[in-house]
Amino acid sequence: MDLSYTTEELAFRDEVRTFLQEDLPNDLSEKVRLGQDLAKSDMERWHAILNNRGWLAPNWPKEFGGAEWNAVQRHIFEEEAAMANAPRIVPFGLSMLAPVLQKFGSKGQQDYWLPRILSGEDWWCQGYSEPGAGSDLASLKMKAVRNGDHYVCNGQKTWTTLGQHANMIFCLVRTDPDAKQQEGISFLLIDMNTPGVEVRPIILLDGTHEVNEVWFNDVKVPVDNLVGEENKGWTYAKYLLTHERTNIAGVGFSQAELASVKRIAKAANHNGKPLIQNPAFAARLAQIEIDLRAMATTNLRIISKAAAGGAPGVEASMLKVKGTEIRQEINDLARRAVGPYAMPFASEAIEGTNDMIPDPYEAGPVAADYFNNRKLSIFGGSNEIQKGIIAKVTMGGGR
Repeated sequence: MDLSYTTEELAFRDEVRTFLQEDLPNDLSEKVRLGQDLAKSDMERWHAILNNRGWLAPNWPKEFGGAEWNAVQRHIFEEEAAMANAPRIVPFGLSMLAPVLQKFGSKGQQDYWLPRILSGEDWWCQGYSEPGAGSDLASLKMKAVRNGDHYVCNGQKTWTTLGQHANMIFCLVRTDPDAKQQEGISFLLIDMNTPGVEVRPIILLDGTHEVNEVWFNDVKVPVDNLVGEENKGWTYAKYLLTHERTNIAGVGFSQAELASVKRIAKAANHNGKPLIQNPAFAARLAQIEIDLRAMATTNLRIISKAAAGGAPGVEASMLKVKGTEIRQEINDLARRAVGPYAMPFASEAIEGTNDMIPDPYEAGPVAADYFNNRKLSIFGGSNEIQKGIIAKVTMGGGR
């Protein structure tokens, strides 16, 4: 998507393209292109390649080992990586916890945890949602009681993405049960190998294991693993969520998916003509592209604000809502474009082992993406809640 880049930015884009051509393993890009599940080793391999190049943490300041790219550079890399079918880097440590540690963590926490995130020595997952605390996150009930130099934690987290691979989890816990909901929460870093931590898989409709329940039974956590001040965790949680919502928008992935829809529509036949020539389909495709171009510009503005040292405010909620709606619209358009080839969404079809229906469009992952991405408008703060935040702020009620 051409945003009228400067000569320097075009040179950077060429550098990124060369890197992806030379250093992105073909087997990884092929897995992503075909919608196949990535193993933990696949994700770790790409993580290490980016780290060796110094490009793993584009949003981190250089003092912490990051690339400290500007907004346009980050946009270029995200777009080019998506178009090259590069794996998406697991965001929990790099893009969510790290900004919190850099802003609110102690010097000791920064010196210890940040290098381990870059090296891949620690794999982080997020402990926010609970069975009774999803969109209403402040109603969480997991308790942490101070006992000398430890907290003793009891409770449950759910929908913990890739928690089966993680050795660390950052959690919101209730440290003052008598305080108002948002005032009695703290932010803890918990080693998942600690006695009393149990991970239970949640198997999805297509048979894959992406999310989990995590149970805590008298889990002892060192007080040194408290980020910031006790009972101030809600402030840190909101800061993290603004970064998460910006990432969820997935501008680069939407661009790659839209390009895929166009290729399918040019190949698919509709009443003797390519589907892309159908006026109704073409109009819907054009509207998505217009929305995506506008969102890409908004994304640049929000990233620029974050790079200047502040966390995005209501803009992050706006980007989350629009970004997820666009991705879901693209998924739906792809599903309609491939027609009956989108019907098999079981893992056998995705992995290419189902030969019952010939597939001229490589449509195996289309239905899986459609169903899986229904979650986009729910996690990271449901879109309905985000719209309430937007209305409150824009109508002068504050946040």
